[in-house]
Amino acid sequence: MDLIKRIKILIAITLCSSSINAQSFENYFTEKTLRLDYIFAGNQEQQYIALDKLNSIEGWYGKHKRLDEVPVEGNGQIIVKVHNNAKVIYRNSFSTLFQEWITYDEAKTTTRSFENVFLVPMPKDTVDITVELYNNRREVMTTLTHTVIPTDILIHHIGDTPTPYVTLQQAADTSKCINIAYLAEGYTKEEIDLFLKDAKIAQEALFAHEPFKSLKDRFNIIAVCAESKDSGTSEPSKGIWKNTALGSHFDTFYSDRYLTTLNLKVMHDLLAGTPYEHIIVLVNTDKYGGGGILNSYNLSMTHHKMFRPVVVHEFGHSFAGLGDEYAYEQEDLAMYPHDIEPWEPNLTTMVNFESKWKDMIDKKIEGVGLFEGAGYSLKGVFRPSKDCRMRTNENPNFCPVCERALVNLINFYAE
Repeated sequence: MDLIKRIKILIAITLCSSSINAQSFENYFTEKTLRLDYIFAGNQEQQYIALDKLNSIEGWYGKHKRLDEVPVEGNGQIIVKVHNNAKVIYRNSFSTLFQEWITYDEAKTTTRSFENVFLVPMPKDTVDITVELYNNRREVMTTLTHTVIPTDILIHHIGDTPTPYVTLQQAADTSKCINIAYLAEGYTKEEIDLFLKDAKIAQEALFAHEPFKSLKDRFNIIAVCAESKDSGTSEPSKGIWKNTALGSHFDTFYSDRYLTTLNLKVMHDLLAGTPYEHIIVLVNTDKYGGGGILNSYNLSMTHHKMFRPVVVHEFGHSFAGLGDEYAYEQEDLAMYPHDIEPWEPNLTTMVNFESKWKDMIDKKIEGVGLFEGAGYSLKGVFRPSKDCRMRTNENPNFCPVCERALVNLINFYAE
């Protein structure tokens, strides 16, 4: 066979393969979103998952390729399979406040429940959906599998009258981009202009950092103008309770600066009908605080002087699953067993260091090494650099290891 004919055959095979890959989403899903509401409940001894409600929303704003892969493992996964078949047609990872809570002493004597919401593309045919929760040893704690029939008349259609929103940035190609929604919390009707100003500041802060700066055209960003009756947020330690859109509050798990919301169904109700996947909640307060949970949400105060670095740091958690690189001097939290390799790309216990940044040390990348004290532990957990955006607010950049992890994730979603 001559060379020209061989090249033509290779091109034909490549085009055929590309066509098959491009059609894989269309083979199984429609351009709609299936929103799954769950209740996670339990304590340190036993955990439960219960299906709460199914919802249908026009438009799908998540990944269209590599549907059965996850770029980071997370503390849990949602897996969609063809009904009565082992074939996985969609998978995503996540972390939850519930799993964090069961590591605290309160969970030894108390049973609590937490809302959780996940988005998957709407299947064309009947599917089996499995939710798995993992402990800090990366073992399955509990699991639930249930069947979804897309023609089920009890799937609630929502999002026809979305919350008003403003497009802050349109991606170069909206068919393969990363969709971020800034959501207002604690802003009254009269303060919505202030929210839009704060959203633009958050956007500027995020895209002042690499690799977001260089890959800015891959992000589609909106600001969702949810109105609150009261201005600000709740501070339980001071006896202050506000009536806000999401009911956010400080003192989560009795930690003064831990600012979260437990009302995930309300949060997604406010976002229904808008183009979103990743969520950044902006809270109208000058008290320092925030939180970030992988593939759930990032929440940050807006009127403290550290607003810019905090919103970027928390996005590192919620978007990329980056771990905290600091350690507590007064309290050593054993969140990472020293005989298990963490799934976070910027933490290691040296159990499987080859899977982390050993190659960057071998290549003598400047600033990359092994520095003990990370993941809330002074000993046994290591970080890649002396300092990083994931370690302190004062450091202006992500370290090379975190930057590489972010590049890989952006390419995973938007190539």
